[in-house]
Amino acid sequence: MPAGITAYGAYIPIYRLERRLISDAWGTPPMPGERAVANHDEDSITMAVAAAIDSLNGIDREKIDGLYLATTTSPYKEKQAAATIATAVDLRRDVVIADFTGSLRAGTAALRSALDAVNAGSAKQVIVVAADNRLGSPQTPFEQNFGDGAAAFVIGDKEIVAAIEGSYNIYEEFIDLWRRDGDRFVKWWEDRFIVSEGYTRNIRDVVSGLLQKHSLTPADFAKVVYYAPDMRSHGAMARTLGFDAKTQVQEPLFATVGNSGAAFAMMMLVAALEESKPGDRILFVCYGDGADAFILRVTNQIEKIKASRRGIKGHLPSKKMLPSYTKYMNFRRLIATEPGPGVPDFSTVSRMWRDYPSTLRLHGTKCKNCGHIQFPIEHVCVFCQARDNYEEVRLSDKRGEVFTYTADETWPTPDPPLFQGHVNFDGGGRINIEFTDLVRDEMKVGLPVEMTFRKMHEGAGFYNYYWKARPVR
Repeated sequence: MPAGITAYGAYIPIYRLERRLISDAWGTPPMPGERAVANHDEDSITMAVAAAIDSLNGIDREKIDGLYLATTTSPYKEKQAAATIATAVDLRRDVVIADFTGSLRAGTAALRSALDAVNAGSAKQVIVVAADNRLGSPQTPFEQNFGDGAAAFVIGDKEIVAAIEGSYNIYEEFIDLWRRDGDRFVKWWEDRFIVSEGYTRNIRDVVSGLLQKHSLTPADFAKVVYYAPDMRSHGAMARTLGFDAKTQVQEPLFATVGNSGAAFAMMMLVAALEESKPGDRILFVCYGDGADAFILRVTNQIEKIKASRRGIKGHLPSKKMLPSYTKYMNFRRLIATEPGPGVPDFSTVSRMWRDYPSTLRLHGTKCKNCGHIQFPIEHVCVFCQARDNYEEVRLSDKRGEVFTYTADETWPTPDPPLFQGHVNFDGGGRINIEFTDLVRDEMKVGLPVEMTFRKMHEGAGFYNYYWKARPVR
């Protein structure tokens, strides 16, 4: 059977910011709704890990043969972010990894490459994950319009939930949004020009080419999912393409998440699959330096995975509102602050490399003699003193509860206080860990928590990633 989508997942940060707070700060016209905001310890890598894990629920990770990351906001200019993600997700060492970047169409480029790999027989299952947290310059519409998030798809040729019936693509050398090396904020050209000559023309051409190639009409689709730079352009495109905005067009998440860049169309596709039924035909279109279009056919397998993923539906209602625009600016380091005394600014690559099984994969040990679980990896069991008689166990997908905690009000953090303490894992094992995504009144002994991959700090010129605990979403 030709390759298709066998599973999906998504991630939306728990924090949201009312766009009204941004407009009030600058005295600019407000956009409706709210936008998703990555926590101060999140970036494209951590969000991609969360979405990939969501997509892998119930899937044997040992059978994954590749991981492709799509992003325009990789934390590194020169280092493969997919390697960090594959390690945190705990994939085999011999899987194929790749970063796709430089375009809002990076997600569908990665998707097409994964489909080709599976169809060619060089891989059985490949994860495609797209994540972005772009920065719009303060006091511009992009600051309100952008949002953060991630989506992931598992591509394979068995137990397919959405078969790929056809595709069509075009490219165009067109400068509408861009960032040069060294630019922090997205730059743009005049709005009417980039919408009419770039976005509208390319989406129209790729859709008409796909429909002509496969002798289809808009009436043949139950749902159409397509990228748009903003809400107004999204509504106008439905009329241009000839689709019914009320019954066929997928809700674009502008009012609840925002434009999440390379992940935006992919996140909308996850939302469409969550609402789909067997037999539905979906038109999926992404834009950026041209456009890609795909025809998807939903299968009976869709009903088997809907309840086992958080996806978009599970993340949207799970939210906490940022109290101020200043908080957002602090999260994104748009306000200059000093780290404060005692804050470590050192890291060693050699030590991190030695500790990767514990720090990135979050592996502990289970004693083969007495069955107790320890973290980090230890060669001697503290319970029965057996030496080197253990197996490594993954703890990142286990839940637990708070055993002890402290709240440090003086530690310089963008989201005080700094909560640290101990978590007892369900099924055994204890970890000393930092907590995130919670407010003061939530923390208590016995609080149910789950693990989440986060950025700890920067030292020696590189990023340090590790796991934290958060309240179960």
